[in-house]
Amino acid sequence: MGTFEAVQEQYEKNKKAAGGNRFANQEERMKKYFTTVLPKGISSGEKRIRLLPVKDGGTPFVEAYFHEIQVDGKYVKLYDPKGEGKRSPLNEVKESLEATGVESDKELAKNYRAKKFYIIKVIDRDHEADGPKFWRFKHNAKGEGIMDKIWPIFKNKGDITDPEKGRDLTLSLSLTLSNNKKEYTQISSIIHEDPSPLSANAEQAQAWINDELTWSDVYSKKPEEYLEMVANGETPVWDKEAKKFVSQAQAESTVGGASTTVPEDSQADNDPDEELPF
Repeated sequence: MGTFEAVQEQYEKNKKAAGGNRFANQEERMKKYFTTVLPKGISSGEKRIRLLPVKDGGTPFVEAYFHEIQVDGKYVKLYDPKGEGKRSPLNEVKESLEATGVESDKELAKNYRAKKFYIIKVIDRDHEADGPKFWRFKHNAKGEGIMDKIWPIFKNKGDITDPEKGRDLTLSLSLTLSNNKKEYTQISSIIHEDPSPLSANAEQAQAWINDELTWSDVYSKKPEEYLEMVANGETPVWDKEAKKFVSQAQAESTVGGASTTVPEDSQADNDPDEELPF
């Protein structure tokens, strides 16, 4: 590959990433999420997945931090840019509250604390046609989380991501009540299957392994102005004319006036519902 071709490839890749144009529509993007949420009316079930190997031989468990906070009355997960050395407005609120020394402020600061999540790339055996998907789940400090159920399988059975001798995992799901009496899906157990190839079709297996889609192509990273508004207790909406996020109050004040901006649902591209056992 020559210099021109290399620069062109880099430019096109970064342009797609910056513009969020990796998917033709929201439906295609949603296919790239793997979730364990049970359908309404179903109290238990199973899902089977295969963890995809990492090409550089590293860990398949990517660590990332997200804030879980209410925006427009809904709990959402917002990526914390602090991990990339960027400004984090929500962390600034947390630090300001902690600095007052007031006990009630310290308690309030917990709402702005970013939490550690793991993200892994998987094949959903029930929907293989969707290709690789990403599964995000929370770190559990008590050692009772999903990672704590998967690690013993690695420890006892070796590299379960191996494309030839790896193992599928069967997740047993059940509906349970959180402390605030809301229902959420719990993974009661994770059972490993017998060793098997990633796919009986060698070309298909290589296509999955070499797939270049990353978790950041799927899970949205909101810009600084969005996080700033949330930190200030405002609801961000997209301004089509200005091509940026503005506060909902500002957008509503211009409707019918000089501006013809139509505010969009600020959560239109939000991640699908996940377990939130607060």
